[in-house]
Amino acid sequence: MKNEIKRLKPYLLLWSTQTFSALGSGMTGYALVLWLYQRTGSALQTALLSVCTYAPYVLVSVFGGALSDRWNKKRIMLTCDLIAAGTTVLLFFLIQADALRPWYLYALNGLNGLMNVVQQPAGEVASTLLIPKEYYQKTSALRSFSSSLNSILMPVLATALFAFAGIGGVMAVDLMTFAVAFLTLLLFIPIPPAQSEEKNGESVLSAARQGLQWLGRNPLVLTLILFLAAINLLSSMYDAALPAMLLSHPNGGEKVLGAVNTCVGIATLAGSLLAMVMPAPKNRVKVICTALFVSMGTENFLLAFGKSPLIWCIGAVMGWITVPLMNANLDVILRSAIPPAMQGRIYACRNSLQFFTIPLGLALGGLLVDHVFEPLMAHTSVPLLTALFGVGKGSGAAMLFAAIGAAGVAVCAVFAKILRKYT
Repeated sequence: MKNEIKRLKPYLLLWSTQTFSALGSGMTGYALVLWLYQRTGSALQTALLSVCTYAPYVLVSVFGGALSDRWNKKRIMLTCDLIAAGTTVLLFFLIQADALRPWYLYALNGLNGLMNVVQQPAGEVASTLLIPKEYYQKTSALRSFSSSLNSILMPVLATALFAFAGIGGVMAVDLMTFAVAFLTLLLFIPIPPAQSEEKNGESVLSAARQGLQWLGRNPLVLTLILFLAAINLLSSMYDAALPAMLLSHPNGGEKVLGAVNTCVGIATLAGSLLAMVMPAPKNRVKVICTALFVSMGTENFLLAFGKSPLIWCIGAVMGWITVPLMNANLDVILRSAIPPAMQGRIYACRNSLQFFTIPLGLALGGLLVDHVFEPLMAHTSVPLLTALFGVGKGSGAAMLFAAIGAAGVAVCAVFAKILRKYT
């Protein structure tokens, strides 16, 4: 154990401080959702926060990854973190002046999404350079563990700070966590250069094309990416509908939303610990398919038909406990299959293909809640629908969860059949 910690020390330092910073950023994002929904009451306008973050990210990610392969990874991460902190500072002063408007949030979230274009693949490559290959599964589970812990702490801390210090207090904590992570990376974490950083004669377009060509030659990786793209479409519709249902439901509210999100964190924490200790499976693809089938086929239906916070919390646990197992096995497949010198551009191509459905799903989920399912349930006279999904605001979002669950089970069945021929 002592030898393992010594070999992983640079990565563990990077992981721990970046996790701390992510907690602060997540608290700000959570507080902004509460702030905007309180003022607009619109699922669509709230979902647009995430749409504006993801849209630039997926549109130009393939080129950002090519740039990331050519530039120094540490400088990329420091520069992007500094710009993200600058947007938080700007939001803080707008709030203090009572001048914050929704479109400011959309614009600044778009800028942060643009920074993620090069930062995310640079961070993935930096991790690969710092982690010995035999620790890929354990460190992936460790990242899921920290993400889960943040999911538990983030809604509790954000809600408490939001209640007592306002959104400005949440942002002040965010800036403090950023400072710790930034200074640690700057002063104490050496990241070795990747081989591709020396190939400056290659054009960005050529590098991006090579990433896409590599995926074309590796159908297993490409099919997994497309599978996750379909799941992301449905999961982002879930993200748009969850606040709309829980904040509007007679048995819901801010505390219930926080409780459900905390249960998500507890479930992923447990799943991360399981991924950390379980041996390498014989068939990682089968684990991925099974984990997603369980996730999509449980929580969505319990949210749709449940009428109490207890049922929603049980659904959150059942829906998320298998997700870290999926992530850990997918991470091992990708890191093992992709050459380190090409990881930036290939991860970026993966991001464009796998994550472009997220802004679409967020926008579609918001539109369906606001303009289809909520009006339908508000004017329905069908006893079966009201018995299944309830009455009043929030019942339309519940109906959408049933549709998401059915679609998720179908997607898992189709891709499991396709992937069987590659394993």
